[in-house]
Amino acid sequence: MSDLRIPTGLDPSVPVLALGGEANAVEMARNLARYGIEVRVCGTRGCYAIWSRDVAEALPVPAGVAPHDYWAALLLSPDGSRFAGHVVMAMDDDAIAFVIAHADALRARYRLERFDTRLRADMLDKARTIELAAQADVPAPRHWRVSDPADLPAIRDALTFPVMVKPIHTWRFVQAFGRKLFIVEDSYDEVVEKVALAAERGLEVMVVEMIPGPDSLLSSYYTFIGDDGRPQFHYTKRVLRRLPANRGPAVYHVSEWLPETAEAGLRYLQGIGWRGLANIEFKRDPRDGRLKVIEINTRLTAAHRLLVRAGVPTDLFVYCDATGQPGPSVQSYRQGLTLWYPLRDVRAFLELNRAGKLTLRAWLGTLPVRRLMLPLFSLRDPLPSLARAAETLGGLRRRLWSRGA
Repeated sequence: MSDLRIPTGLDPSVPVLALGGEANAVEMARNLARYGIEVRVCGTRGCYAIWSRDVAEALPVPAGVAPHDYWAALLLSPDGSRFAGHVVMAMDDDAIAFVIAHADALRARYRLERFDTRLRADMLDKARTIELAAQADVPAPRHWRVSDPADLPAIRDALTFPVMVKPIHTWRFVQAFGRKLFIVEDSYDEVVEKVALAAERGLEVMVVEMIPGPDSLLSSYYTFIGDDGRPQFHYTKRVLRRLPANRGPAVYHVSEWLPETAEAGLRYLQGIGWRGLANIEFKRDPRDGRLKVIEINTRLTAAHRLLVRAGVPTDLFVYCDATGQPGPSVQSYRQGLTLWYPLRDVRAFLELNRAGKLTLRAWLGTLPVRRLMLPLFSLRDPLPSLARAAETLGGLRRRLWSRGA
C-alpha cells in the first residue's frame, strides 16, 4: 500500500519540456498532466510521448537531423525564447549529454533538474561509474579501460571468461551496433576483434568481468537526494528477465522492497556526494554473495510507469525541486506490482529455453496474473502504444522482406 502525499497548494504553472525518451516520457506526461502541469516533448521517432493526448505540444526531431543540433536550435537560439522558464528534463542518455554540454547556457534561460555537472558526466561514463564505487566502499566488477587492441596483451592473463566488451557511453554504442555491449564467452581473440570493431567506430570501451548467474539476480534502488544530502524517498525493484539475456533491456520488473539493495545504493550515492534523482542497478555475485554495481541512471527510467503506479512519482519530485516547491512525501509504496513486456518476454523464454535454462512449465509459473501493467497501453491514451505497435510491425516487415530478397 502506498502512503503518497502530494504537497498542499502545488503550483503547476511552470511547464515542462522533455528531451528524448521512450516509454518513460509517455508516463511522465500522463502523470504530470494529472496535476495540471503542461508538458511539451521533443524527440525522435522512438519518442512515443509525441503521440500522447497528455502532451500539450509535440516537437518531433526531423528525420536526418541530429537531435543535439535540433535541440540547440530549439533551445539556445533567439527563437527558443518562447520556452524560457520551462523545466527541461533529459529523458535519455543522449539528452543528458546535450544538457551537460550546454549546462551553463541552459541554466541561464531554463530550469534544469538538480545535478552536479561533473558527477552527472561521470555517471554517463560507465567506467567512471565503476571506479567511483571504491570511493563509496561499494563492490563492483573488475574492469579495464582499453583504447585499442594494443592495450589487451597487458591484461590478457587477468581476464577470466566470460567477459563483456562494454562501451563507456552506451547510447553511442547502441547507435553504432544496435546493442548495449558484446559478450565474449571464452576467446581472447574475440575480445581483440570486438575492441577493434569499436575502435574503428571511434568508440571508447572497457573490458568488464561478467558476473555469473541469471538476470533475476538484478535489483535497483531509486531516490532523490536534496541539497541537504538527505534522501527524499527510497524505492527498490527487481528484474526477472531481460532480452537478450544478460545484456538487453528488462522485460519483467517487480516492485519489491529490498533493504540490502537500498542500503548499498544510498551508500554509493552519498559516498560520491550525489544530489538529485538517481537509479543504481546491482547484480548479486553468486561467487561471494555481494551486490555489485552495474550502472547508474540520473533520469527517469524505462520502469517509470511501475514507480508511478507503486506510489513513487519521481517525475513530481524532480518538478517540485526544479520549481522551488516542497516535494511529495512517500514512506511506503505498493509491493508486488509487475511491469511486463509480454511479446518480448515470450522471446526471452524461447532464448532461455533453447539454452536449456528455462522450461515451459517454469516460465508459465512466473507469468503475472494480477497487479500487472504493460509499459505503454492505456485505453484513455492509446496512440503511444499504437505507434509502438506500428513501428514493431514495420521492423518485422522489413526483416521478412530482406530475408526474401
